[in-house]
Amino acid sequence: MPPMRVLANDQRVSDLVDDLSETVSRDISAARAAGDHSKWALVGIRSRGDVLARRMAERVKPDFVGTLDITLYRDDLSELANQPIVRPTEIHFPIDGVNVVLIDDVLMTGRSIRAALQLLMDLGRPRRVWLVVLVDRGQRELPICPDHVALDLSGSAASRATGAKNIGRGGGELSDAVAGDEHVTVRLKPTDAEDAIVVHKKAKGSGAA
Repeated sequence: MPPMRVLANDQRVSDLVDDLSETVSRDISAARAAGDHSKWALVGIRSRGDVLARRMAERVKPDFVGTLDITLYRDDLSELANQPIVRPTEIHFPIDGVNVVLIDDVLMTGRSIRAALQLLMDLGRPRRVWLVVLVDRGQRELPICPDHVALDLSGSAASRATGAKNIGRGGGELSDAVAGDEHVTVRLKPTDAEDAIVVHKKAKGSGAA
């Protein structure tokens, strides 16, 4: 296993989730004050976006909480195992006319989000969709941009090449912490044994987010 280093420990992850929850709550309140009386749903992408959605729901108090399993919607499905594990999508409410906050752990290429949006639209026609991610890794391959990011690493490759600091949307103290050939992984209980954000060298054939 390649060596790893920790960008965020248990307490830092908790603080980042709290920051995201507070931001989403504030924006929902602003939308309601502006006359938007539609229902709100937090929808997480398996297998850690759903954990984030449930944690955030404790603070945000949405009308609905749901989970998307995008396995069959991935554009690299043929590169996965011969019999990929497909778990249920859990959307037990009508999507039509609902404001959806789509939640994922790490945003990189944008392909997982594309798959999630396709699945979401197959289920109904939401009023709007906000994208919220714990970590933005950068290295986008599709024109997808999050509405809210807790930890922005999207400027890391550019900043290493140019020497510039704080590239990206509020990259902050870690915008220069990850090299272009490194992979960012979020660990969240109970899916994982701990809460952490770690960095390690990319394994050959690793999937894109």
